[in-house]
Amino acid sequence: MSKSHLGHVARKRFGQNFLHDKQIIDGIVSAINPKDGENLVEIGPGLGALTEPVCENVSQLTVVELDRDLAKRLHSHPFIQDKLTIIEADALNHDFSELFDGERKLRVFGNLPYNISTPLMFHLFSHINVISDMHFMLQKEVVNRLAAGVGEKNYGRLSIMAQYYCQVMPVLHVPPGAFNPPPKVDSAVVRLIPHATLPVKVDDKHVLDQVVSAAFNQRRKTIRNSLRNHMDEAQLEALGLNPTARAENLSLSDFALIANAITQGN
Repeated sequence: MSKSHLGHVARKRFGQNFLHDKQIIDGIVSAINPKDGENLVEIGPGLGALTEPVCENVSQLTVVELDRDLAKRLHSHPFIQDKLTIIEADALNHDFSELFDGERKLRVFGNLPYNISTPLMFHLFSHINVISDMHFMLQKEVVNRLAAGVGEKNYGRLSIMAQYYCQVMPVLHVPPGAFNPPPKVDSAVVRLIPHATLPVKVDDKHVLDQVVSAAFNQRRKTIRNSLRNHMDEAQLEALGLNPTARAENLSLSDFALIANAITQGN
């Protein structure tokens, strides 16, 4: 079966899988619920599977596209070219705060290439103060990781940091057949809404991320071992934590406690 779609060949290096199932597309667009006048930003519009129906509801949409051929196609799109502001850039390096106009926060959405989804999430978290919500199609496993709770198999750095910044809501399951070419995995759509008030007080977000990364990089080890470069057993006990616990046994507030103790020099 040809991997081309309207003459465009899906590129492996961009992780491209194009959405074509109308029912699924309608489900995603209604989950996003775009309204005219909002500051809508699509990452990786591809062949416009979401771009076109979103543009039916609004008069202006910003898209960020790395693939020059696809950007060129959008520039000359017969129906929606006048509605689009096309940024030809890598979303992983793009400064999304530039798109904030001082009033309308960004509503970000996209069918994200699997190979960049996690680093892109972290990049967007660094712009969280200008984002009103995000809707992404991701590998189902990534959505499970985003939503996982303490002690669950998928619980890790992504779960903790995503839940520190946002309320995480899986909204739609998407089978492989909805794409061309069909990926080997199931997908899902997730809604991320930045917290109005952060769930825990963290003195330094970078320290929180460092501690969480250190703990989960050696997730089979006890925190006494995985965090030994950050604090010793006595310091963990002083915080009321069990040094023989593993990373997946610690909640966001436990990690915040550790991070704040390190920032404050214990």
